[in-house]
Amino acid sequence: MTSLGSLERAVMRVLWEHPHHDRGLTVREVLDGMTDRAPAYTTVMTVLTRLEAKGVTTRVRDGRAWRYLPAQSREELTAVAMRTPLDSLSREERQSAILHFINDATPAEMDALRSALAEVEDAVGPDGGGPGEGDQADGRSGRRGRDGTGRHGRRGRGSGAS
Repeated sequence: MTSLGSLERAVMRVLWEHPHHDRGLTVREVLDGMTDRAPAYTTVMTVLTRLEAKGVTTRVRDGRAWRYLPAQSREELTAVAMRTPLDSLSREERQSAILHFINDATPAEMDALRSALAEVEDAVGPDGGGPGEGDQADGRSGRRGRDGTGRHGRRGRGSGAS
């Protein structure tokens, strides 16, 4: 996945945020939705064609016009853009980079991360192999927190919080 330029991001923003984005937008509708800049019609058409070639948009015929739709949600595309560079790293490098991001997170971002992790663990189980898979015979998952105690640094929870 290649990164998007500023004009491509502006076009995608219109596609995601337009009230009728679910039916797709014509080049003219995308252009009309670009209130912060005024590129030429042909420029927007070229950008949409390139976004389709990158797999970021799809298009459907509507009479003589094409309607362009996002191929992924904003969140999915952002995740792919962030994940692609991480995929080229070793496991240790990837973990180090993720921990670096987490260390710079605000308390609100940490709360959102905890909530997202809980959702993922509920959906696939704590070890990623489905609910309950990989658990030890005594019911423990065998995973340890960063400090090796089994706690995961949850601030303000339980007796181990500081």
